[in-house]
Amino acid sequence: MFIYCFWSYVFFSFFWGFFHSTLSPSVGIGCVWPPVGITTLSAWGLPLWNTIILLSSGVTITCAHRAILAGERKATIIGTLNTVGYGLLFSLIQAYEYNDAPFSINDGIFGSLFFMLTGFHGFHVIVGSIFLLVCLHRQINYHFTRRQHVGFECGIWYWHFVDVVWLGLFIIVYIWGG
Repeated sequence: MFIYCFWSYVFFSFFWGFFHSTLSPSVGIGCVWPPVGITTLSAWGLPLWNTIILLSSGVTITCAHRAILAGERKATIIGTLNTVGYGLLFSLIQAYEYNDAPFSINDGIFGSLFFMLTGFHGFHVIVGSIFLLVCLHRQINYHFTRRQHVGFECGIWYWHFVDVVWLGLFIIVYIWGG
């Protein structure tokens, strides 16, 4: 429980710093947001594609969930495999976006908050992908049935949480904050 509360506070503090900086920009950054000299990323390029990819992964994991409830093992494997593939693709695109960004993590408050918020989320995408990869391995080896698949359910819930947080990040960081 302590770990969950700790990470919730860490993530909350990143959002708090972002909202504080955007709603009340200090004199040190020119009293404007984004700070003077920062060229932001367009929300309608790679971030939009990543949003579509992550939402698609939510659809494929939901299909896998429905398939396991119906006892359709092959469809469960295909849906989970597609979701893991989408997670990998999301991570690769985010890495490309980081490499191509016109600012870095050391470009003041904007760079720090951008990379901490999106990077923390990206870390959770990687963890979720590994979680689902383990579930995929277990499904292939007949560890799950239509009645006993709690581990898979936990992976699905985690993945949907990652999707919802990304929607918030996309709206707040890329559209509103950029």
